[in-house]
Amino acid sequence: MPGTLFPMRQLLALVLLAAPIPTPIGAGPRYQLPAGPPSATRFACSHSVEPRQVAHVELFANKLALLLPKGIGAGRGCDYPVLTTTPFGVVEFAPAARPTLGDLFDVWGQPLSARSLAGFRGSVSAWVGGRRWPGDVRAIPLRRHAEIVVEVGGYIPPHSFYLFPR
Repeated sequence: MPGTLFPMRQLLALVLLAAPIPTPIGAGPRYQLPAGPPSATRFACSHSVEPRQVAHVELFANKLALLLPKGIGAGRGCDYPVLTTTPFGVVEFAPAARPTLGDLFDVWGQPLSARSLAGFRGSVSAWVGGRRWPGDVRAIPLRRHAEIVVEVGGYIPPHSFYLFPR
């Protein structure tokens, strides 16, 4: 029917505009950093088993994805209140610790400031749930099912959500 074809094209165009934009992963050691030893952090590695929640953190440097490695916050026989168990950006955290993005970077051993993201220099921008974060990027709270996007060296349209596995 001619009357239904045009709305279908409009719907398809809207779906394509809303689809995530694939972003290449940066190659080499600058983009694939290890889960290094923590820098000075307010957290201690402990043996306690606390309930955990998850947030998703995406990092981009020079318009390329920067991997958040598996093993951040996992010590020998103990864990920090923020940790990663996969290299997909899912961060597990103990909500009672009230962790922030800055805490995650401290436990990772990587710098994070308004002008530095894991060794990449430039103006650092952040989005939470698709909305621009107006304050200090280190102060972004890790909250249940939050989608946090941090960029330096160019703009990548931020995702507003992440589909967490059940």
